[in-house]
Amino acid sequence: MRIISSLARPLLFAAISAASILVLLRQGHAEMSGWAENEGGRMRLVVLPPDAAGHIRAGLQIEPKPGWITYWREPGNNGIPPQITIAPQSGVTLDAISYPVPKRIFSGKVEDIGYAAAVTLPLSLTSWKAGPVVIDATAFIGICKDICIPFQAHFSLSLGAAAQSRPQEQTILQSAAACLPEAPSADFGVVAHAMSADLKQLSLKVTLPEAGNGTPEIIVTGPSGYAFTKQMNVGRSGRAYSADIAIGKLPSNYDIKGKQWGVLVVDGARAMETTLAFD
Repeated sequence: MRIISSLARPLLFAAISAASILVLLRQGHAEMSGWAENEGGRMRLVVLPPDAAGHIRAGLQIEPKPGWITYWREPGNNGIPPQITIAPQSGVTLDAISYPVPKRIFSGKVEDIGYAAAVTLPLSLTSWKAGPVVIDATAFIGICKDICIPFQAHFSLSLGAAAQSRPQEQTILQSAAACLPEAPSADFGVVAHAMSADLKQLSLKVTLPEAGNGTPEIIVTGPSGYAFTKQMNVGRSGRAYSADIAIGKLPSNYDIKGKQWGVLVVDGARAMETTLAFD
């Protein structure tokens, strides 16, 4: 079970000296910024020019050093999710951040959800201002080993003509897209879900892509800051899988009616992510 309240994050990072935050300006060469670095790793911004509709494909490349980790969108007790801000004067809006399939990372009794190796987070942006596009962006992530270090960097990128070939940037973004979980389908998806009346147990029935005997990884994300991974009463018959997910402490007086939660299922080499609606 993973629980992290929205109040826990600022308290954690407020306890770390502001001097440990590295804020750097990285001016872009073409559509790939220089690397911003701190003691736990480095990151940079990769962007392709807008298409005819103004849509922009981009990615935040993060490379933790060996032994260091960075975090998924719901990171665990001691982490912080990636945050990316685009300055209004850029004339660009950030529509979505996508996340490659994370790992559950254990250190003693502490369980984090994130990445222990290089990862690129795909970004979807839209340009709404006429003329040349200059992206002025700030990225803020947590990067951790024995302690968590806030890592902030400022990137400025001038985008060139869309017709120019950019094989390196395209390869980076295509590789990142290939690491995303797939959408639910007839051969891999949640077929039923039910929450107990006391909000302590979520029952899931899942169709898995292949018959087998293994136990898939399941990460359920509830309200912002809350994620749950403990499975109970598991059963697998061919491709049919069932499990109850233990739901820990939720916000005070939490009303699940009308809410949507997320679920990520990883079975072998495939991963699927979808939402669960509670009527």
